[in-house]
Amino acid sequence: MALLASAGARADDPGMLRSQSDRLRSENAALADHARAAVLELYALESGLARAERRLATLRARSQQLAAQRDAARRNLQILRRALAQAEDQLGARLRTLYIDGDADPLAILLGARSLDEALTGLDNLGRLARQDKEIISDVKETRAGVRTALRTLAAEQARLARLTDEAEAARDALLAARSERAGYLAEVRRRQGLNTVQIGNLTEQAQAAEVQSHEIESGSSSGSGDSSSSSGPPPAVPTGAPAGPGTQMTVQSTGYALRGTTATGIPTSWGVVAVDPSVIPLGTRMTVPGYGEGVAADTGGAVKGLVIDLWFPTREQAVAWGRRTVTITLH
Repeated sequence: MALLASAGARADDPGMLRSQSDRLRSENAALADHARAAVLELYALESGLARAERRLATLRARSQQLAAQRDAARRNLQILRRALAQAEDQLGARLRTLYIDGDADPLAILLGARSLDEALTGLDNLGRLARQDKEIISDVKETRAGVRTALRTLAAEQARLARLTDEAEAARDALLAARSERAGYLAEVRRRQGLNTVQIGNLTEQAQAAEVQSHEIESGSSSGSGDSSSSSGPPPAVPTGAPAGPGTQMTVQSTGYALRGTTATGIPTSWGVVAVDPSVIPLGTRMTVPGYGEGVAADTGGAVKGLVIDLWFPTREQAVAWGRRTVTITLH
Protein backbone atom coordinates (compact mmCIF):
# COMPACT_ATOMS: atom_id res chain seq x y z
CA MET A 1 0.00 0.00 0.00
CA ALA A 2 2.84 2.38 0.84
CA LEU A 3 4.49 1.70 -2.51
CA LEU A 4 1.25 2.31 -4.42
CA ALA A 5 0.50 5.46 -2.44
CA SER A 6 3.93 6.93 -3.01
CA ALA A 7 3.83 5.99 -6.69
CA GLY A 8 0.60 7.94 -6.95
CA ALA A 9 2.23 11.10 -5.58
CA ARG A 10 2.86 13.52 -8.41
CA ALA A 11 6.40 14.26 -9.49
CA ASP A 12 5.89 18.01 -9.01
CA ASP A 13 4.50 17.87 -5.46
CA PRO A 14 7.44 17.69 -3.01
CA GLY A 15 5.10 18.40 -0.09
CA MET A 16 3.07 15.27 -0.80
CA LEU A 17 6.25 13.24 -1.30
CA ARG A 18 7.67 14.38 2.03
CA SER A 19 4.33 13.70 3.70
CA GLN A 20 4.44 10.16 2.37
CA SER A 21 8.02 9.85 3.62
CA ASP A 22 7.07 11.08 7.11
CA ARG A 23 4.17 8.65 7.24
CA LEU A 24 6.48 5.77 6.36
CA ARG A 25 8.95 6.88 9.04
CA SER A 26 6.15 6.85 11.61
CA GLU A 27 5.14 3.41 10.45
CA ASN A 28 8.74 2.22 10.74
CA ALA A 29 8.93 3.56 14.31
CA ALA A 30 5.80 1.59 15.21
CA LEU A 31 7.24 -1.48 13.47
CA ALA A 32 10.43 -1.09 15.48
CA ASP A 33 8.37 -1.21 18.70
CA HIS A 34 6.62 -4.33 17.46
CA ALA A 35 9.97 -5.89 16.54
CA ARG A 36 11.42 -5.21 20.01
CA ALA A 37 8.36 -6.76 21.65
CA ALA A 38 8.62 -9.78 19.35
CA VAL A 39 12.31 -10.21 20.20
CA LEU A 40 11.54 -10.14 23.93
CA GLU A 41 8.79 -12.71 23.43
CA LEU A 42 11.22 -14.87 21.47
CA TYR A 43 13.74 -14.71 24.32
CA ALA A 44 11.05 -15.78 26.80
CA LEU A 45 9.91 -18.59 24.51
CA GLU A 46 13.48 -19.80 24.07
CA SER A 47 13.95 -19.92 27.86
CA GLY A 48 10.67 -21.77 28.33
CA LEU A 49 11.57 -24.16 25.53
CA ALA A 50 14.95 -24.91 27.12
CA ARG A 51 13.25 -25.68 30.44
CA ALA A 52 10.70 -27.90 28.71
CA GLU A 53 13.45 -29.80 26.90
CA ARG A 54 15.36 -30.35 30.16
CA ARG A 55 12.22 -31.59 31.93
CA LEU A 56 11.41 -33.87 29.03
CA ALA A 57 14.95 -35.31 29.06
CA THR A 58 14.71 -35.93 32.83
CA LEU A 59 11.36 -37.71 32.49
CA ARG A 60 12.62 -39.87 29.64
CA ALA A 61 15.76 -40.83 31.58
CA ARG A 62 13.65 -41.74 34.63
CA SER A 63 11.31 -43.80 32.41
CA GLN A 64 14.30 -45.70 31.04
CA GLN A 65 15.52 -46.39 34.58
CA LEU A 66 12.09 -47.70 35.61
CA ALA A 67 11.90 -49.89 32.52
CA ALA A 68 15.29 -51.39 33.41
CA GLN A 69 14.13 -51.97 37.00
CA ARG A 70 10.94 -53.69 35.79
CA ASP A 71 12.97 -55.94 33.50
CA ALA A 72 15.27 -56.87 36.40
CA ALA A 73 12.27 -57.55 38.69
CA ARG A 74 10.69 -59.79 36.06
CA ARG A 75 13.92 -61.74 35.75
CA ASN A 76 14.09 -62.08 39.57
CA LEU A 77 10.50 -63.29 39.63
CA GLN A 78 11.31 -65.97 37.08
CA ILE A 79 14.29 -67.06 39.18
CA LEU A 80 12.16 -67.21 42.33
CA ARG A 81 9.52 -69.27 40.56
CA ARG A 82 12.16 -71.79 39.49
CA ALA A 83 13.64 -71.82 43.04
CA LEU A 84 10.21 -72.44 44.55
CA ALA A 85 9.59 -75.27 42.15
CA GLN A 86 12.94 -76.80 42.96
CA ALA A 87 12.33 -76.50 46.73
CA GLU A 88 8.94 -78.12 46.40
CA ASP A 89 10.45 -80.93 44.30
CA GLN A 90 13.19 -81.51 46.86
CA LEU A 91 10.66 -81.61 49.71
CA GLY A 92 8.57 -84.11 47.82
CA ALA A 93 11.60 -86.27 47.15
CA ARG A 94 12.53 -86.34 50.81
CA LEU A 95 9.03 -87.14 51.85
CA ARG A 96 8.89 -90.01 49.39
CA THR A 97 12.21 -91.29 50.72
CA LEU A 98 11.22 -90.99 54.40
CA TYR A 99 7.65 -92.16 54.08
CA ILE A 100 7.77 -95.09 51.71
CA ASP A 101 4.27 -96.42 51.15
CA GLY A 102 3.00 -93.77 53.60
CA ASP A 103 4.07 -95.82 56.71
CA ALA A 104 7.24 -94.00 57.82
CA ASP A 105 7.35 -93.68 61.60
CA PRO A 106 9.95 -91.90 63.78
CA LEU A 107 9.69 -94.92 66.08
CA ALA A 108 11.18 -97.07 63.37
CA ILE A 109 14.18 -94.81 63.27
CA LEU A 110 14.54 -95.15 67.02
CA LEU A 111 14.24 -98.95 67.02
CA GLY A 112 16.53 -99.35 64.04
CA ALA A 113 19.37 -97.36 65.59
CA ARG A 114 22.35 -99.25 66.99
CA SER A 115 22.83 -96.68 69.74
CA LEU A 116 21.01 -93.93 71.51
CA ASP A 117 23.15 -91.27 69.81
CA GLU A 118 22.35 -92.72 66.40
CA ALA A 119 18.65 -92.73 67.23
CA LEU A 120 18.68 -89.12 68.45
CA THR A 121 20.70 -87.99 65.45
CA GLY A 122 18.27 -89.65 63.06
CA LEU A 123 15.26 -88.08 64.66
CA ASP A 124 16.95 -84.66 64.73
CA ASN A 125 17.94 -84.90 61.06
CA LEU A 126 14.41 -85.82 60.12
CA GLY A 127 12.96 -82.80 61.91
CA ARG A 128 15.66 -80.42 60.72
CA LEU A 129 15.23 -81.33 57.06
CA ALA A 130 11.50 -80.84 57.31
CA ARG A 131 11.93 -77.44 58.93
CA GLN A 132 14.53 -76.33 56.37
CA ASP A 133 12.34 -77.27 53.47
CA LYS A 134 9.41 -75.40 54.97
CA GLU A 135 11.58 -72.32 55.65
CA ILE A 136 12.95 -72.35 52.13
CA ILE A 137 9.48 -72.56 50.64
CA SER A 138 8.20 -69.83 52.98
CA ASP A 139 11.13 -67.52 52.16
CA VAL A 140 10.72 -68.05 48.42
CA LYS A 141 7.00 -67.36 48.59
CA GLU A 142 7.54 -64.21 50.66
CA THR A 143 10.24 -62.94 48.32
CA ARG A 144 8.06 -63.68 45.30
CA ALA A 145 5.19 -61.70 46.84
CA GLY A 146 7.57 -58.79 47.46
CA VAL A 147 8.78 -58.86 43.85
CA ARG A 148 5.19 -58.86 42.58
CA THR A 149 4.39 -55.86 44.78
CA ALA A 150 7.49 -54.07 43.47
CA LEU A 151 6.42 -54.80 39.89
CA ARG A 152 2.99 -53.29 40.50
CA THR A 153 4.60 -50.22 42.08
CA LEU A 154 7.03 -49.86 39.17
CA ALA A 155 4.19 -50.23 36.65
CA ALA A 156 2.17 -47.50 38.37
CA GLU A 157 5.20 -45.17 38.47
CA GLN A 158 5.98 -45.87 34.84
CA ALA A 159 2.39 -45.03 33.86
CA ARG A 160 2.61 -41.77 35.82
CA LEU A 161 5.90 -40.89 34.10
CA ALA A 162 4.38 -41.71 30.69
CA ARG A 163 1.52 -39.28 31.39
CA LEU A 164 3.96 -36.58 32.54
CA THR A 165 6.12 -37.19 29.47
CA ASP A 166 3.12 -36.76 27.16
CA GLU A 167 2.22 -33.51 28.91
CA ALA A 168 5.82 -32.27 28.67
CA GLU A 169 5.95 -33.11 24.94
CA ALA A 170 2.68 -31.25 24.34
CA ALA A 171 4.04 -28.20 26.21
CA ARG A 172 7.29 -28.39 24.22
CA ASP A 173 5.39 -28.61 20.91
CA ALA A 174 3.23 -25.61 21.87
CA LEU A 175 6.36 -23.59 22.65
CA LEU A 176 7.93 -24.61 19.33
CA ALA A 177 4.81 -23.50 17.46
CA ALA A 178 4.73 -20.18 19.34
CA ARG A 179 8.42 -19.61 18.64
CA SER A 180 7.93 -20.32 14.94
CA GLU A 181 4.96 -17.92 14.80
CA ARG A 182 6.89 -15.13 16.56
CA ALA A 183 9.96 -15.66 14.38
CA GLY A 184 7.80 -15.45 11.25
CA TYR A 185 6.10 -12.31 12.54
CA LEU A 186 9.48 -10.72 13.35
CA ALA A 187 10.79 -11.54 9.87
CA GLU A 188 7.69 -9.96 8.30
CA VAL A 189 8.08 -6.82 10.44
CA ARG A 190 11.71 -6.47 9.43
CA ARG A 191 10.83 -7.06 5.78
CA ARG A 192 8.25 -4.28 5.93
CA GLN A 193 10.78 -2.02 7.65
CA GLY A 194 13.24 -2.69 4.83
CA LEU A 195 10.67 -1.92 2.15
CA ASN A 196 9.68 1.27 3.94
CA THR A 197 13.33 2.33 4.27
CA VAL A 198 13.89 1.86 0.54
CA GLN A 199 10.70 3.76 -0.25
CA ILE A 200 11.65 6.59 2.13
CA GLY A 201 14.93 6.96 0.26
CA ASN A 202 13.13 7.06 -3.08
CA LEU A 203 10.57 9.58 -1.84
CA THR A 204 13.28 11.80 -0.39
CA GLU A 205 15.19 11.73 -3.66
CA GLN A 206 12.01 12.47 -5.61
CA ALA A 207 11.10 15.36 -3.32
CA GLN A 208 14.56 16.89 -3.69
CA ALA A 209 14.44 16.53 -7.46
CA ALA A 210 10.94 18.03 -7.56
CA GLU A 211 12.08 21.00 -5.50
CA VAL A 212 15.02 21.58 -7.86
CA GLN A 213 12.73 21.33 -10.88
CA SER A 214 10.17 23.67 -9.33
CA HIS A 215 12.91 26.18 -8.49
CA GLU A 216 14.19 26.07 -12.08
CA ILE A 217 10.70 26.61 -13.46
CA GLU A 218 10.11 29.58 -11.16
CA SER A 219 13.49 31.05 -12.08
CA GLY A 220 12.73 30.70 -15.78
CA SER A 221 9.27 32.24 -15.43
CA SER A 222 10.58 35.34 -13.62
CA SER A 223 13.72 36.02 -15.70
CA GLY A 224 12.32 38.86 -17.81
CA SER A 225 10.94 39.28 -21.35
CA GLY A 226 13.97 38.41 -23.48
CA ASP A 227 13.96 36.54 -26.78
CA SER A 228 11.22 33.92 -26.85
CA SER A 229 13.65 31.37 -28.31
CA SER A 230 16.11 31.59 -25.38
CA SER A 231 16.23 28.90 -22.67
CA SER A 232 15.11 31.42 -20.04
CA GLY A 233 12.12 32.77 -21.91
CA PRO A 234 8.50 32.29 -20.84
CA PRO A 235 6.67 29.17 -22.02
CA PRO A 236 4.75 29.56 -25.29
CA ALA A 237 1.06 30.27 -25.11
CA VAL A 238 -1.35 27.37 -25.06
CA PRO A 239 -2.83 26.87 -28.54
CA THR A 240 -6.56 26.84 -28.99
CA GLY A 241 -8.55 24.12 -30.72
CA ALA A 242 -8.12 20.33 -30.81
CA PRO A 243 -4.95 18.61 -29.54
CA ALA A 244 -2.12 18.29 -32.03
CA GLY A 245 -2.05 15.21 -34.25
CA PRO A 246 0.63 13.12 -35.98
CA GLY A 247 3.08 15.00 -38.20
CA THR A 248 2.68 18.21 -36.22
CA GLN A 249 5.74 20.20 -35.22
CA MET A 250 5.53 22.47 -32.22
CA THR A 251 7.90 24.52 -30.17
CA VAL A 252 7.70 23.78 -26.45
CA GLN A 253 9.53 24.44 -23.23
CA SER A 254 11.17 21.23 -21.96
CA THR A 255 12.57 20.38 -18.56
CA GLY A 256 14.16 17.23 -17.17
CA TYR A 257 13.06 15.15 -14.20
CA ALA A 258 14.39 11.95 -12.60
CA LEU A 259 11.57 10.81 -10.32
CA ARG A 260 10.96 7.05 -10.15
CA GLY A 261 7.56 5.45 -9.87
CA THR A 262 4.49 4.77 -11.99
CA THR A 263 3.34 7.22 -14.63
CA ALA A 264 -0.18 8.53 -15.17
CA THR A 265 -0.68 5.84 -17.84
CA GLY A 266 0.37 3.07 -15.45
CA ILE A 267 3.79 2.27 -16.95
CA PRO A 268 6.95 2.67 -14.88
CA THR A 269 9.19 5.67 -15.47
CA SER A 270 11.99 4.99 -17.96
CA TRP A 271 13.99 6.67 -20.71
CA GLY A 272 11.63 8.08 -23.33
CA VAL A 273 8.78 8.84 -20.92
CA VAL A 274 7.52 12.38 -21.56
CA ALA A 275 5.10 14.26 -19.28
CA VAL A 276 2.66 16.40 -21.28
CA ASP A 277 -0.52 18.42 -21.04
CA PRO A 278 -3.09 15.97 -22.51
CA SER A 279 -5.18 18.85 -23.78
CA VAL A 280 -2.23 19.81 -26.03
CA ILE A 281 -0.53 16.46 -26.74
CA PRO A 282 -2.70 13.34 -26.28
CA LEU A 283 -1.32 10.62 -24.01
CA GLY A 284 0.25 7.86 -26.06
CA THR A 285 1.56 10.21 -28.76
CA ARG A 286 5.06 9.39 -29.96
CA MET A 287 7.47 12.22 -30.67
CA THR A 288 11.02 13.11 -31.56
CA VAL A 289 12.76 15.56 -29.23
CA PRO A 290 15.98 17.17 -30.56
CA GLY A 291 18.89 16.37 -28.27
CA TYR A 292 16.91 13.71 -26.40
CA GLY A 293 15.62 11.24 -28.96
CA GLU A 294 12.41 9.32 -29.30
CA GLY A 295 9.78 9.66 -26.61
CA VAL A 296 6.15 8.89 -25.80
CA ALA A 297 3.58 11.04 -23.99
CA ALA A 298 2.97 8.78 -20.99
CA ASP A 299 2.82 11.06 -17.94
CA THR A 300 1.28 14.28 -16.66
CA GLY A 301 2.18 16.84 -14.02
CA GLY A 302 0.71 19.71 -12.11
CA ALA A 303 3.24 22.15 -13.62
CA VAL A 304 3.03 20.67 -17.12
CA LYS A 305 0.47 23.02 -18.70
CA GLY A 306 0.24 24.23 -22.26
CA LEU A 307 3.31 23.98 -24.50
CA VAL A 308 5.49 22.43 -21.79
CA ILE A 309 6.92 18.91 -21.58
CA ASP A 310 9.00 17.06 -18.98
CA LEU A 311 11.61 14.55 -20.18
CA TRP A 312 12.56 11.63 -17.89
CA PHE A 313 16.24 10.99 -17.12
CA PRO A 314 17.65 8.08 -15.11
CA THR A 315 19.70 10.35 -12.82
CA ARG A 316 19.12 13.70 -11.18
CA GLU A 317 22.42 14.97 -12.59
CA GLN A 318 21.28 14.32 -16.16
CA ALA A 319 17.95 16.04 -15.48
CA VAL A 320 19.71 19.10 -14.03
CA ALA A 321 22.15 19.13 -16.95
CA TRP A 322 19.24 19.26 -19.41
CA GLY A 323 17.74 22.13 -17.41
CA ARG A 324 15.07 24.11 -19.23
CA ARG A 325 15.25 24.30 -23.02
CA THR A 326 13.06 25.48 -25.84
CA VAL A 327 12.88 22.74 -28.45
CA THR A 328 10.82 22.04 -31.57
CA ILE A 329 9.38 18.55 -31.34
CA THR A 330 7.81 16.41 -34.07
CA LEU A 331 4.75 14.32 -33.25
CA HIS A 332 4.26 10.90 -34.92
